[in-house]
Amino acid sequence: MTAPANQPERLRVAHLNPRAPTSFSLTPDADRCAAIAAELGIPALSRLTFAGEIRAEGGEAWALTGRLRARVTQPCVVTLKPVKTDLDEQVERHYSPHVTAPEGDEIKMPDDTLEPLGQFIDLGAVMIEELALALPDYPRADGAELAAPPADDAPDTRRPFAGLDKLLGSRDADKG
Repeated sequence: MTAPANQPERLRVAHLNPRAPTSFSLTPDADRCAAIAAELGIPALSRLTFAGEIRAEGGEAWALTGRLRARVTQPCVVTLKPVKTDLDEQVERHYSPHVTAPEGDEIKMPDDTLEPLGQFIDLGAVMIEELALALPDYPRADGAELAAPPADDAPDTRRPFAGLDKLLGSRDADKG
């Protein structure tokens, strides 16, 4: 089954065929890529595709498998020069009506790929979330290295409290 040219980013679960996989392919245009880059706080997102399929899984559940490919530009953590990175990530999600949405800010889900099933599966949201997770935390330009501190300025890490007795001694001398 081929995906239509104007693939919707949200699929209504009630319209999915439980007997055959539903293929999808998202390729945002330049304006949408620029909006996603701004949302993620990166300078540029020159290429983004997300393709795969959704199939019924065990009665009421659905499985999404796909591949995310992107080219992102981020600033180097050392020099701030632009660093282009090609991403190629496998994506897997399982949606079940028997999973409830977590409440609160920091609740750990037992399985990172398990999602609550609602009326829609939001492919656009999955694409952006997977892209955010795949971004390099510390991109570095070729040859960029942090300079080591000079040896005489480096603290003595073997004896972190070595000068404390001198400091306490001078404080006691000031009182007396």
